[in-house]
Amino acid sequence: MYLNHNVTLNQLKEVVQKNINHNIDYMSDDFNDAQKNALELFQKRIYLEEVIEETIAFNKKLTWDNSNPNLKLTTTAEDLIEVFKLRSDVYSSINYQNEFKDEIEGLNFDKYDKTSAVVASYSNGKITGSLRVIFDSKHKLPTEEKVSFNNMRKQYKSIAEVSRLVVQQSNTKLDFGFKYLMSGLHNIYINNKLDMALFGIKQEHYKLYSKLGGVEIVKDMDSYGSINVPFLIVSWDLAQVSKFFKKSFLKR
Repeated sequence: MYLNHNVTLNQLKEVVQKNINHNIDYMSDDFNDAQKNALELFQKRIYLEEVIEETIAFNKKLTWDNSNPNLKLTTTAEDLIEVFKLRSDVYSSINYQNEFKDEIEGLNFDKYDKTSAVVASYSNGKITGSLRVIFDSKHKLPTEEKVSFNNMRKQYKSIAEVSRLVVQQSNTKLDFGFKYLMSGLHNIYINNKLDMALFGIKQEHYKLYSKLGGVEIVKDMDSYGSINVPFLIVSWDLAQVSKFFKKSFLKR
């Protein structure tokens, strides 16, 4: 079910929180454990509804100027669920689940979605790629668990982090899913008064990103959390994109 009113969500949260650690004395330990597991799952379902509702509301407020039928800003619960499923599938296939954990098995989402532009690319009417642009807010950006962006905040009025970039059956070539998502990222930045993008990439991918124009290395890392390969944290000024980017990503 899709709960539309915050008052209902808050009431459900209170009920579940009150009962989640409450044991029934005359019932078996197995029963009490099963009850706790059920309430914990329901608590996560309530959180999912909260994330969906706030993410949709955030995306509907954004300026989105797009004529590509294979690229959309997600503004429905159905599309968001498909994006969360795709993230889970892709991260599971490349063994990234330890770093980017599913909140609910098979659904990959978190609190940062609430303040994110969630962009999806389509193939034959099905979502096959997605990324999110997390607008800076009272919460620190997720990569700030590893490196501070405070200097960037001093230099630029508005920053955001790009994350959860996933493409189904992606490869090293510039497939259409990746191209569409990059054009969607550019769309969000240009039309919503953002000044600087920050994100993490594998060191081996820097050669491609350096061709996009306006990309600079912020920090060189031996690994990214539990992902034990060389990583770079980079900044990208999308107002300075190269001719290569305009030709390869902005033209259909």
